[in-house]
Amino acid sequence: MHSQIREAIRSQVREGKLVDAEGRLMTEAELVKHFGVSRITIRNAIRPLVEEGMFARERGRGTFLQSNKPENWVGRLMGFSETIRDAGFEPGARILHMGMTKTHDAGVRDALRERAVWELKRVRLADQTPIAIEHAFYPPDIGLELENRDLVSIVMYRVFEQELGLEIKEASQSISATLANETNAALLGVEPGSPLLAMERLTTGLEGRPLELLRSVYLPEYFRFSINLTRRP
Repeated sequence: MHSQIREAIRSQVREGKLVDAEGRLMTEAELVKHFGVSRITIRNAIRPLVEEGMFARERGRGTFLQSNKPENWVGRLMGFSETIRDAGFEPGARILHMGMTKTHDAGVRDALRERAVWELKRVRLADQTPIAIEHAFYPPDIGLELENRDLVSIVMYRVFEQELGLEIKEASQSISATLANETNAALLGVEPGSPLLAMERLTTGLEGRPLELLRSVYLPEYFRFSINLTRRP
């Protein structure tokens, strides 16, 4: 319920609703009355919007819509399991391949700065439905650590931070459209040539050390990327 309310708040705010002329969001009590849900549901819906930067809380004043800096969008870095669970689904995976390789392409070699890398290819599931294919590449020392873990249910970035002691600094991500080839179509249960979202993300740690290069394709009906832009004055 809270994820549905969160998306309803996001959508209605974009339409100019729920906020006043100063950008102040309705109070929790007003939102409870507006949506007909409990206060705890409202709180759980708003918290991720604050964490991702859409709103900012000001003590004694309320919750305010943030103005984005021109041509600079900052999002919340989350892995597949975190994203899918946040959307109300149960995440899962089916492993297709894992292990060390030297046959990776020049793009992987340049991004990770390694001659040999550890790769992990998985079909990603939401409530047991295949919705994505992830092909990830890691430096050997990180990959060999991951090899000893449950790669079906792993929450990757949480393992990085809490178990491997790797501090994530940032990630750069590109998103584009593509068409399903025969292999991807069979894995995702769609027709060859069906539209897919393609994403490539390079995650780096302190001092710019590459930690992960992730290449993924997604069924577009499960994902929506929203970016707010302002014109430079």
